Formats: sequence, C-alpha cells, structure tokens
Amino acid sequence: MALEYSPTAAALREKMLRKRLWIVITKAIAPPDQLSKVLEAHLQHQIRLEKDGILFGAGPLSNPDGSSTGTGMIVIRAESEAEARAIADSDPFHSAGLRTYTLQQWSLNEGRITITVDYSDQTFKLA
Repeated sequence: MALEYSPTAAALREKMLRKRLWIVITKAIAPPDQLSKVLEAHLQHQIRLEKDGILFGAGPLSNPDGSSTGTGMIVIRAESEAEARAIADSDPFHSAGLRTYTLQQWSLNEGRITITVDYSDQTFKLA
C-alpha cells in the first residue's frame, strides 16, 4: 500500500535527498571467543570499505541501558541488491559463518551533518 502525497507533501518530498543506501543488520550466531578470532579481519575489512567510499557508517547496536544486543548495523553504498549482498557476504564474520544478516534498502531523505574545521590548529569536530 503506497502513501498518497498531497501537492504540498509531494513538493517537499521532491526536494529531499532520497539517497539510496543499504542497511545490513548483522547478528552474532557464534560465541564471543570465536568472534574474537576474526575481529581484526572484520575491522580491516570495514576500514577498507570506508576508504573505498562504500561504507557510510557501521557499529554495534545497544539496549537503552548500553548493554550489547549482539547485533550491529552496517550502512553501505551499492547500486543494487545483488551488489549490496555481495558486499555483506564479503565481511569476514559473514563468510566464516559467525554472524548472519538481513538486508534492507534505505532512502536517506532528511538529516544534517555538521563539521567544524579549525585551520589554526588543524583540528576538526564532527557533530
């Protein structure tokens, strides 16, 4: 069932970014000691994706009290579901069968990023 947009809502929507990204929700299915053995390879993989411009963001999900849920979220740039799935499959945790994942398409519409750069001491702050 699709939403019906009023002319005003449709005009607002047309201005939005509507950047297509992919969300990988990853869940541990192996005990922590097995995950630890592959953690370095996973982190190196994520950093490579970041440097290649594929990784938009990633990190663990937590309960409101800060405790671990055993799940994580990875946001990637990909042109198709097949490409997104290939990227997710290449994660060492997934290829080793230590974590499983679900994949969903996400349309980034609204939001803001703030970057403050101080030239005098070459520092920056991301907010």
